[in-house]
Amino acid sequence: MHKISQAIALALLTTSGTALAETAATDPKVVEAKGLIKEFATQLQGELQTAMQEGGPVESIRVCKERAPAIASSLGHSSGWEVGRTSLGVRNAALNTPDEWERSVLNQFEERKAEGESIETMAYSEVVDTENGQRFRFMKAIPTQEVCLACHGSQITPEVTAALDENYPDDQARGFSLGDIRGAFTLSKPL
Repeated sequence: MHKISQAIALALLTTSGTALAETAATDPKVVEAKGLIKEFATQLQGELQTAMQEGGPVESIRVCKERAPAIASSLGHSSGWEVGRTSLGVRNAALNTPDEWERSVLNQFEERKAEGESIETMAYSEVVDTENGQRFRFMKAIPTQEVCLACHGSQITPEVTAALDENYPDDQARGFSLGDIRGAFTLSKPL
């Protein structure tokens, strides 16, 4: 269904993993995607920190529900990329359920983590064929950090549980532990 472009396939056949990683690091599309992710993460983290200080985890749920999609939409509109987040355990199924390609990459991330690769730098890019032409797709893993556990961990307070149940009746994003792959930023752009 999705195919690696001939150029990337040739690179995979003729380039060592280290050289391929160096090439990907200097690919302008990868650099641009990483810049958008940094902007997204910085803005969302800032708003979440403020919410935590003002109203604790319950207030941060509102920020995640309202502001995260708005930030993604704004970045997408200004950049020409589709910008979002996804996970194997989504909180907002309507907005964040992974497509087949994303699910495959998330599963690869889990395998790479099991082999000892650091989640902090874990990313993947590919040119895929779609019904509307080729797209460049990029994903970067999101590690579960201590602050995430208040809403995504195994021991969530009753008030947070109630707020999550009210806002996300189909929530699958609980039970994570420190160092788990919480999900991934996912970006896509037509070529």
